[in-house]
Amino acid sequence: MTLRFYDTASAEVRDFVPLVEGRASLYYCGATVQGMPHVGHIRSAIAFDQLTRWLTHRGLRVTVVRNVTDIDDKILAKSEASFAPGFQPETGEVRGEEWWALAYRYEQEFLKAYDALGVSRPTYEPRATGHIPEMHALIQRLIDRGHAYPALDRSGDVYFDVRSWSKYGALTRQNIDDMQAAPDADPRGKKDPRDFALWKGSKAGEPATASWASPWGAGRPGWHLECSAMVTKYLGTEFDIHGGGLDLRFPHHENEMAQSQAAGHAFANFWMHNGMVTYEGEKMSKSIGNTISPAEMLELAPPRVVRYYLGQAHYRSVLDYRPTSLQEAAAAVERIDGFLAKAVARFGTDFGFVAGDFGASTGNVEAFYAAMDDDLNVPRALAALHETVRTGNTALAGGDDDAARTAMYAVGIMTDVLGLNAVAGADPSNSAEAGALAVLVDAQLAARADARARKDWAASDAIRDTLNQAGVVVEDGPDGATWSLKRA
Repeated sequence: MTLRFYDTASAEVRDFVPLVEGRASLYYCGATVQGMPHVGHIRSAIAFDQLTRWLTHRGLRVTVVRNVTDIDDKILAKSEASFAPGFQPETGEVRGEEWWALAYRYEQEFLKAYDALGVSRPTYEPRATGHIPEMHALIQRLIDRGHAYPALDRSGDVYFDVRSWSKYGALTRQNIDDMQAAPDADPRGKKDPRDFALWKGSKAGEPATASWASPWGAGRPGWHLECSAMVTKYLGTEFDIHGGGLDLRFPHHENEMAQSQAAGHAFANFWMHNGMVTYEGEKMSKSIGNTISPAEMLELAPPRVVRYYLGQAHYRSVLDYRPTSLQEAAAAVERIDGFLAKAVARFGTDFGFVAGDFGASTGNVEAFYAAMDDDLNVPRALAALHETVRTGNTALAGGDDDAARTAMYAVGIMTDVLGLNAVAGADPSNSAEAGALAVLVDAQLAARADARARKDWAASDAIRDTLNQAGVVVEDGPDGATWSLKRA
């Protein structure tokens, strides 16, 4: 087994060797729960879910941590706005909602979306507000090592001194003098405008519940500090992979890496970032109305189709949404399900396969494994999956039961690894209805084949028309007829 992943820090694809043999540790940035989940959040979660499933499939015991940022300027601002006179709540918003209630409500919305699309629950999902002591300890360590200082204006803020760390900018390969000022606090108390907040002193008008006592004054943690404190608590000061969306590279991950390494921690061995989602080639923006949310996608297509769409591109590439995207994903899922339904009808639902059993039995599975090992190349893996579906359909039509059964098991492995069987009620191999439908359709196709052999074209066309009216599309090929369900 040779796993290779692209490491953002070194800007190269490297062999992945776990720090602890037989185990893998992954931290990826979860949501700042100040609003409903958007499609970028869910794409990131699916990408790292695919990574987790593949590492697990390759025999590693994976510990996954995904944080929840439940205290933040935007959360406080939204809560404050809800108390303002004349507040007009939009869909889902609540009048007079405390910040912690707002954060919890949106956290539950994220969990609903993750669950609907088959994203596995992490091993640990810590909230920032539950780790204040760990954050205080990290801040003090940075002060003691000469990399942080209390604000010069005695505001209660504490800042990371970016010029004290010669490697600042290494993750994104930037020169410090070319960087913009950090916008997270008033620069008057900073040594350098680029210094970023580790601790934010309480301000007039902020709720007392959003403030914790500290050696530097009452306040709350800075965003970047939260992740460094949480990841080291659950995964230690050195771990295998840190992940997140490409938009988090700077300043969030740059600052995380700097403060953690400045504290003397080796921190992440790999940095992995997933690409953005665009709308017909343009950045999604509410102001120009070219956005689509996960909830809207789930109104247009079943969860399994939405997961297929959001997980089909290479994780590092841009995923472009077009009005036809979900229809195309639905057609791909239907091809997979059509084969599995027919195979289940013939062989039953015994999917007790062992992953390693099929590596040498079909080149398609070998190609799938090679693609996933090569920086999680899902497009190549999907090509192998669909080639296996075609091979399986040909075997079924030709009466080659051994090849058809092997293809059925192989498709089961591949769809399981990609999480397509994780969506509740989605696996056609466990669907009695799908099996019954396959039996009925195959009986009709057998009658049609008999009519064609007798050159009774009227009877043959009548059967085909009846199936079409029922939503079953029949396609004739050199190896016989195949069928699929008509798209809505």
